[in-house]
Amino acid sequence: MSSRTSTPPSGAHESVETPRPGRWLALAVLALAVLLVAVDATVLGLATPFLSEDLRPSGTQLLWIGDVYSFVIAGLLVSMGSLGDRIGRKKLLLCGAVAFGAVSVLNAYASSPEMMIAARALLGVAGATLMPSTLALIRNIFHDPRERSLAIGIWGAMASAGAAVGPVVGGFLLENFWWGSVFLINLPVMAVLVLVGIKLLPESRDPAPGPWDLLSVVLSMVGIIAVVYAVKEGATHGPTWQIGLVAAVGAGALWWFVRRQLTLDSPLLNMRLFHHRGFSGAVMADLLTVLGLSGLVFFLSQFLQLVQDRSPLEAGLAELPAAIGAVTAGLLAGQAARRWSVRSVVAGGLAAIGLALGALVWLEPDTSYPVLGAVLLMVGVGAGFSFTVTADVILSSVPKEQAGSASAVSETAYELGAALGIALLGSIVTGVYRGFAVPADVPAAQATEAHESLGGAVESAGTLPADTGAALLASAQDAFVDGLQIASGVGAVVLLVTSVAAWFLLRGQRLEEGYGG
Repeated sequence: MSSRTSTPPSGAHESVETPRPGRWLALAVLALAVLLVAVDATVLGLATPFLSEDLRPSGTQLLWIGDVYSFVIAGLLVSMGSLGDRIGRKKLLLCGAVAFGAVSVLNAYASSPEMMIAARALLGVAGATLMPSTLALIRNIFHDPRERSLAIGIWGAMASAGAAVGPVVGGFLLENFWWGSVFLINLPVMAVLVLVGIKLLPESRDPAPGPWDLLSVVLSMVGIIAVVYAVKEGATHGPTWQIGLVAAVGAGALWWFVRRQLTLDSPLLNMRLFHHRGFSGAVMADLLTVLGLSGLVFFLSQFLQLVQDRSPLEAGLAELPAAIGAVTAGLLAGQAARRWSVRSVVAGGLAAIGLALGALVWLEPDTSYPVLGAVLLMVGVGAGFSFTVTADVILSSVPKEQAGSASAVSETAYELGAALGIALLGSIVTGVYRGFAVPADVPAAQATEAHESLGGAVESAGTLPADTGAALLASAQDAFVDGLQIASGVGAVVLLVTSVAAWFLLRGQRLEEGYGG
């Protein structure tokens, strides 16, 4: 394919298709699914301090609770996107919704760190069926390119709205109920999604999909999960021969996966999509953007609650500017990319995020809220512009029959970036944090608990004499902020480099015009 396309390969026959009645109501159902997944991701961050006090996970277990969902979902997305192309995206979406609701109950009533990790992993399996299906269905419901851009903007805006609604709803629940309640909110939303989706969503699938290659499914899962695990463990504990072996197994599985896709008549993932420079550039931008951002997202709620001593509801409301910026920018992104260019909107958005993260290098425990609010607003605007336009580019680059696979690649990049970001940047924060000096009169047991996590330090400080506890907590908070400063600096560099790369890789890329336009 050429690097400059204004019409996808399927465009010739799409232009004569009439708009589907009820398409905006169908979009509302799909947006509900995205909203739920986004809410679920953000409420975990808010619940982390409460969960830490109740289940008492170690620092490593806490990271696993945070990122095992992303590990599993990243490992399964390509397989699930391809499965949706074959069996029907509506069918996969509704089955996934039922499973997501059921596993949410398991998360809510987890009674140990190990059970919580397992429950989050199962939630990842269910989540992997939802995200590619929603974006692929948009590709098949909206035939007019301008309408599709707006639909993708709404889809992205709902994800951002979820990031805002999650902390506020989660904050209310955490102040009035136990931490497991944040997972039970999934049940009524999933019930509505299933009941309304059965009536409103059209079924769509690849008319000639070929067999689902199980060996490819296994290779993609083993490859992605092994590589991400190796990066995470290497960043946390340093390189060892065991980690090197896992990394080699993962790399070998991915190499075999790619080779196999190039030889199959009906591949799980059409590797030739990556010959399209716009497609490859958009996928790379998504992966590196989320990698650079994820450290901030994962640790910000802890900073607001455990360092600045805000309530969960206050912390949720404090994060609203990011979502407001993302929703607004997401709805305007398609129009902006047509007026100026794809590369200027994406590269500009990424540069804005990078500069905002760079400002956090000067973060202090007593940093005033107007400064934090401005940084979060800038992050939201940048993310809203860049993610919406890259999603549009990815979907426009493929025939609509392969929309599930293309959506899965986009979502895999997102989840893989989140897993790698939490592993790498999270390990920076954890590594710096664990080096803090404990006051001499703190008993060994409390010192050990305090070094495990900031939540542990808060808990330990409460069991000590006032002066000793205050000194321990101040030392732990300062170390946590130091780690957050370094992680933000690394994230800023990643985003600014990605901005420059996107400027070159997306050169000449355009969004499709509307019919007759």
